[in-house]
Amino acid sequence: MPPRLALRQITKIYPAVRANDAIDLTVEAGEIHAVLGENGAGKSTLMKIIYGVVRPDAGTVQWDGQDVQIANPAAARALGLGMVFQHFSLFDTLTVAENIALGLPTGTSLAELSTRIEHTARQYGLDVEPQRHVHTLSVGERQRVEIVRALLGKPRLLILDEPTSVLTPQAVSRLFEVLRRLAAEGCSILYISHKLDEIRTLCHRCTVMRAGRVTGVCDPRQETEASLARLMIGADLPVQQRQARPAGAVRLRVRGLDLAPAHPFATPLRGVDFTLHAGEILGVAGVSGNGQQELMGVLSGEDRRAAPEALLYEGQAVGRRSAAWRRAQGLAFVPEERLGRGAVPELSLARNLLLSHQGRQTVRHGWIRLGVVRDITADIIGRFHVKAAGPQALAGSLSGGNLQKYIVGREVVRQPRLLLIAQPTWGVDVGAAAQIRAELLALRDQGCAILLISEELDELLELSDRLVVMAKGRLSPPVAREQASREQIGQWMSGLWPDDAASAASARGARSAASAPAAPGAAHA
Repeated sequence: MPPRLALRQITKIYPAVRANDAIDLTVEAGEIHAVLGENGAGKSTLMKIIYGVVRPDAGTVQWDGQDVQIANPAAARALGLGMVFQHFSLFDTLTVAENIALGLPTGTSLAELSTRIEHTARQYGLDVEPQRHVHTLSVGERQRVEIVRALLGKPRLLILDEPTSVLTPQAVSRLFEVLRRLAAEGCSILYISHKLDEIRTLCHRCTVMRAGRVTGVCDPRQETEASLARLMIGADLPVQQRQARPAGAVRLRVRGLDLAPAHPFATPLRGVDFTLHAGEILGVAGVSGNGQQELMGVLSGEDRRAAPEALLYEGQAVGRRSAAWRRAQGLAFVPEERLGRGAVPELSLARNLLLSHQGRQTVRHGWIRLGVVRDITADIIGRFHVKAAGPQALAGSLSGGNLQKYIVGREVVRQPRLLLIAQPTWGVDVGAAAQIRAELLALRDQGCAILLISEELDELLELSDRLVVMAKGRLSPPVAREQASREQIGQWMSGLWPDDAASAASARGARSAASAPAAPGAAHA
C-alpha cells in the first residue's frame, strides 16, 4: 500500500527565515511518527502546511499515493486529517461545544454535539465539560478540548503539536493508550514533542529537523535520551548542578486565604496557607484546574478580592494592592498563557518589553526611551538564544518555545525579589529548558523567592527546595524536596493528605528543615 502521507521537497520561505528547506517526510498507515527538533527548527510550519493553514512555496504533498493540494483546514479535514495546535485556536467567549461546532456543518445541534463530546471525553479518559466557557479553562483544560475536538472527526491522520506539554503523568498515560489504539485501527499519527522519554516510549520512527532541514531519521526505541538530544541540538545537554543553601527571611506569607469563585466554573480557594523564603523555590504540583490559576491571579494582583492581611509581602499587607504596585516592589510574573497574557502577538518584542519594564531605565519624564528598550530586548534575545529577526520582530511570529524563552528572559533580567512562574518550560526544547532551569536556580541563589507552578513532576523535583500540592482549591502541607516521593505527590494530587493536626506538624518540620543551615559541601545534581 502507498504511504498515508508523503512530503517531497517541501520548502517555505519567510522574509527573515527559510522555515522549511526541501523537506522529505513519509508516514505509513498506522504509524506513530515523531518529528523532533529545537524551537524554531520548522516543525510547526511543516505541520501547518500539511493541515492547509500555510501554503508551501515549493514541493508536493501526496495522500494515499495521490498528489493533493490542501488549500485550507476544511479541505484537510475532508481528507481525514485532524490537528491539535500548540497554540490553541479557541474563542474565549464561547463555550467548549460552541467552539467545536465552528468546524462542523451549519445546523449542527449543540445538544447532540455536547453528548458526543461527553462520550468521546469519557471514552478517552479526558475530562471536558461542553457547557463551560473557554475563558474559565486553564491551559491544561484547553488542551484537552483541542484533543477531543480532533478525535471527534475520527481522523485517518492525526497531527499532535506538543499535546502533553501541560498534562499530568496520569493523563499522558491515558493519552498514549488512546494513540496506540488509534494506530492499531489504522490511524497515522504525527507526534511533535520535546519530551524525549515520550518519543522513545510511544513512537515507531522519528524524523529529526534542525534549522529547517531534515538531519536524520531513526528508530527512537533504539536510541537513548542523550543520543536523541545530540541528534536534535548537535551537542550534549548541560548537567545541572544544584547547590544546597539555607533559606533566607520570609519574603511572602499567605495566611488563611479564602476566595469565592469569580465565575461559575472557577475553583474557590479554601484556607490556603504557606510561606516563601528569599533564596527558595517553592514548587506547586497538581492537576490543572484545581485552583492554580486563581492562586496566581491573587498573588500577581490581577485579582484583588483577597483580604489585605491574607497576603504579606515582606511583612506588608498587600491583598488589595494593584499588579503595577507589586511589580514596582520587585514582583515578576510569567503566566501559563504565552499569547494574550504573557505577550501581545501583534506587538514587537521591544514593545512587549514594556509590559513589565516601566521603570526609570525605560521611561523617563513620561517619554519611552526607545533606544534603551531596543538594547534590553536585543540582550534578552542574545542571552536566551531566542530565534527572532530582532527586537522589532512581532511576538506572534515566533515559535512557541522561542516566545516562552523571551517572556522568561524578560522577567529574569529585571532581577526580581519575588518571581511567580507557571509552566516555565511548556513547549520548550530540551536545550532551552535546561537553560531556563539554570536561570531559575541562579535567581534563587541570588536571593530571589520563586513560586513555581508546573505539571512536570520531574521539573518540580529538580528545581524545588520544598513542594506543596494543590487540589480542589486547597494546599497540602509542604514537604522537603529530599523527602518527596512520586507516590506521595500522586496521592496528594487527589486531595488525600494528613488531617489538619498532622499537616501543622509536618509544616513546622518542613519550615525548620528549610531554615536549617546546609551541611558543608552538600550538593545535588
